[in-house]
Amino acid sequence: MKKLTTLAVTTLALALVAAGCGSKSTETGASPKAAAAEGSKAPANTAAAAEPVKVKKIIVGTGTQFPNVAFLDKDGKLTGYDIELVKELDKRLPEYEFEFKTMDFANLLLSLETNKIDFVAHEIEKNKEREEKYLFNNEPYAYWKTKVIVAKDNTTIKSIDDLKGKKALTTATSAEATLLENYNKANNNAIKIVYQSGAANDLVNQLTTGRADGALGADFLLPLVDPQSKLKAIGPIIEEAEVRFLFRKNDKDAQILADKIDAALKAIKADGTLSKLSIQWLGGDFTKKEDTK
Repeated sequence: MKKLTTLAVTTLALALVAAGCGSKSTETGASPKAAAAEGSKAPANTAAAAEPVKVKKIIVGTGTQFPNVAFLDKDGKLTGYDIELVKELDKRLPEYEFEFKTMDFANLLLSLETNKIDFVAHEIEKNKEREEKYLFNNEPYAYWKTKVIVAKDNTTIKSIDDLKGKKALTTATSAEATLLENYNKANNNAIKIVYQSGAANDLVNQLTTGRADGALGADFLLPLVDPQSKLKAIGPIIEEAEVRFLFRKNDKDAQILADKIDAALKAIKADGTLSKLSIQWLGGDFTKKEDTK
């Protein structure tokens, strides 16, 4: 029976808003894949003995500090929406063994480019900037609507335009960072972008203490990182995005893997498993575009 394995971090990293992660990319040895079931062994005198399935190990890059998406629970177990979805994919793709490697969000793309991981599972939003450099699978597994996030008692910021001259917190290489950077290109660097490697949970502290004026985040994020409702999402939707897995571009094996993941994802959607995972971990069904709020 195939066993999903995990490469655990020795130093937890931090991450922000849309992409909670750790500060350093580290790894330790993980338990080896379970051997083929004993019952599948053919008798010595059987000429038509079935050959064991050849299993290819796939390293999946993710983080540890994104609440309910990719995080360590109270027992130190890596879990969350993206993690449990990958585990489900692992069950349905016997030709692969998925092994997690956790790291700082800012290191995920570089690790993909340098072949240290085979694909990224960390609520990666599809956008044109990433499409130019990387391969996305075809089937989205979540949908985001991004808005400005501020402290609940903030009455001066009502849209991204009101962040001009103010500090906006984000994480390098995140989709939110790209949105802020593109806004600044069109508006003479009007927003003071603050790049920080901080836990998503620290967003509440940063905004309520005034160390930052605002941030950008997905619609499902606040209930996960702000259970006491000290923050609010305001203004019009800045971007609607599809969440997909990210692979190396112009890589034949990566394309084959992406296609097989798409086939398995379709089945996971069809039998209701994906919706159940979204409701369990994200607090609502964010797997259907028309159902996002």
